[in-house]
This record gives sequence, C-alpha cells and structure tokens, in this order.
Amino acid sequence: MATGSRLMTKLQAQTSIKKMRKAALTPWHILTPEYPPQMGGVADYTRLVSDELAKSGDEVHVWGPNGIGGVEPSRPFVHNSLGTFGPRHLLRAGRLLNTFPEPRRLLVQWVPHGFGFRSMNVFFCLWLWARAIRHGDQIEITVHEPYLPFGGSWRQVIAATVHRVMTVVLLRTTRSVWMTIPAWESRLRPYAFGRNVSFRWLPVPNNIPVDPNPHAESKIKQCYRGSRPLLLGHFGTHGGNVTCLLEQILPALLRHRNDAAFLMMGSGSRDFRDRLVSMEPWLSDRVHATGSLAAEDLSHHISACDLILQPDPDGISARRTSAMAALAHGRPMVTTLGHNSEEFWNNCDAVAITPVSNTDAYIAVTCRLLDDAGQRNKLGERARLLYETRFDIRHVVAALRDAREKTKACVS
Repeated sequence: MATGSRLMTKLQAQTSIKKMRKAALTPWHILTPEYPPQMGGVADYTRLVSDELAKSGDEVHVWGPNGIGGVEPSRPFVHNSLGTFGPRHLLRAGRLLNTFPEPRRLLVQWVPHGFGFRSMNVFFCLWLWARAIRHGDQIEITVHEPYLPFGGSWRQVIAATVHRVMTVVLLRTTRSVWMTIPAWESRLRPYAFGRNVSFRWLPVPNNIPVDPNPHAESKIKQCYRGSRPLLLGHFGTHGGNVTCLLEQILPALLRHRNDAAFLMMGSGSRDFRDRLVSMEPWLSDRVHATGSLAAEDLSHHISACDLILQPDPDGISARRTSAMAALAHGRPMVTTLGHNSEEFWNNCDAVAITPVSNTDAYIAVTCRLLDDAGQRNKLGERARLLYETRFDIRHVVAALRDAREKTKACVS
C-alpha cells in the first residue's frame, strides 16, 4: 500500500510538472485583419502589442492576411495563413494552429469590416466557435469596433443586422472580451444573452514613438510659423466628422489670433487644407498640411507644436491614437467631451476639454492657453504623466499577461 501510494504521488507530481511546463510554454496567437506593412490603426496596435509581448519573453505568433510578414525570421513570428479570410484559408490556418501545443490562446483583434466579405464574414466567427468547441482553444476578443448602427441605406441595415449575428456568435465563443473603450460594454453585453462574459478595458497606446530632436523641431517651427510666434497643430486622418468641427473652429480662432499658424498632420490633411483655403482664401498663408509622414518625422512635427487641437464629435477616448500621440509627446491639448469619453476625462487636469457642441467655449479655452505659456507647459507635463501612468504599452501587456496567469491558475 505504501509503495502504491508513493508511486501514485510520484505520478501525480510528474503530471503536475508536465502541466506546468506545458502552460509555461503556451504561446500567444494573435489573429488580426491587418498588420504592417499594411496601414491602419489595428495594424499599428497589433504590432505594438505583439512586439512588446515578445520583448517581455513570450512566444508570439501573429496570424493575418496576405501581404504581411516577410522572408526573414522575425520575433514575433508572422504568418499570412489567414489569406483572404475565406473558408479554404481558415481551414488551412486551423491545420497549422493544430501543430501547436494545447491549450492554444487566440487573441482576436475584432473590427467587423476588417475580415472581408463586405464586412459580413459570418464564417470567420463560426470558425472561431469551432476552434473553441472542437479543439479547446481559448478565444479572447479585443473589440476595436463593435458593429455598424442601423440606419442609412438598406445595405447598411443588412450589414448592421449581420454584424449583430456575428457578435452573438463571438460572445458564445469567448468568456473574455477586451474593449478599447468601456462604452463598448453596454453595446455588446445584451448579445451575450446572460452568459457569463468578462468585459475589461484595454486602452490603445500611442503608436508614434517619441523621438526628441530640438534641432528638427526648431526647423519645423521656422518653416510653418513664419513671423508668427505660435504654431498650433492637429494630427489625424481628417475624416468628415472631425473636419466639420475644424471648419467651424479654425476660421473663427485664427481671426482672433493673428499670432498663430496652424499645421495639419496625417493622411488627408492636404486635401482638407485645400478645401478649407478654397472656402477661406485668407487662410492660405496661415494653414499648412504635411500629408502622411514617417513616424520619426511625425514625432518631430507633433513636438514642434505649441498647442494641439483635437476636437472629436464622439469625444476624446482612450482609443483615439491621435490623442494618445499628443499625450505621449507631452503636448498641451484642447479636446472635446462626448458620448464615447471615459468617465475619468471629466475630472482630468491633463487636457483642456469642452463640450463637443460648444465651439465658442473651445475657442475661448484655446485663446487662454495661447496667452499663458506657463499653463501650456504645466498641461503638457501632466499630459505626459497621464500617458505614462495609464496608457503606456507596458500597462496593456501587463493586463494581458496578468489575465493569462489567472487563467492558468484556474485551469491548474
């Protein structure tokens, strides 16, 4: 009996050690609709997270569409096996995933329009469900966008309906949802139909590395300010809703402030600048645009601005990479509070903030900051501190790794 008991104890210990080794070696499998060299916010986000996880010592595999990765070995490992996200490519990717040890941890970067099939790729969601049911894969979802709203054309109504069906399938597949803003929970939770799903906030970090270069910043100031002492800036993709706000703000602001020039940075900025100047020709020597810039140049241009203007019709939120870039660079910023803004912005002293609908208040706050260099400097310092303590990529990775460790503890 004693010998049998010792043998049983030894076998249990060996089994426990094997489980521990197996769990310790479990790699990350990040499934994404885009990844560099492709352009896009999800591509940049996935690159940041996967790189940081790899730097922390984890084995990381990124699975994405055609056109990503390269011939040279890389860390993280990049696979373009998802192809066009059609059934044939998904089945092929599934066979490759099966070569990795269980349990496999799949972290899906979710934005419905990213997976092809006119944003209605139900098969992709069913494939994930099958991975969880048949193969025991642990599926986690990072929601960048939940679904289209109803309204508009009949095509949008159909797409919005299908998006909700896809959401139901996804929430049947996972017990863990990461959200780029907390507001997504109220939109997603009803489609869990009472199922126990964990919703956790995972903010989007800055994707423009800060590159201090006083010489380059000085040249940029001289280039765009001319004889004026102040340079204002805006960074973004210059989409329709934001440009509508800028069209209201800029002419009125620059009429008040002859001491300032304005610089638009990012894709679409030149087209918007041309359109604005065609409506207000007197702005031709006051408003400038860079178009798209390499990350290093963009960092220099952001740092060269005395004040950043980032009005947003939905309000500032942790998923706005343009706002994160301003915070990370320690730039004083004037922004807006809207329905997607997280609660903490209400009492935040790191940005100047006004309601979306109050253009006069926005201009007044901007003018007060332009008149007070000391206040701008303090605001910039608090902005950098807020970013470092709340939004930096290390917090994202720490949250993901902590969740993994808790999952391991539950399994063991």
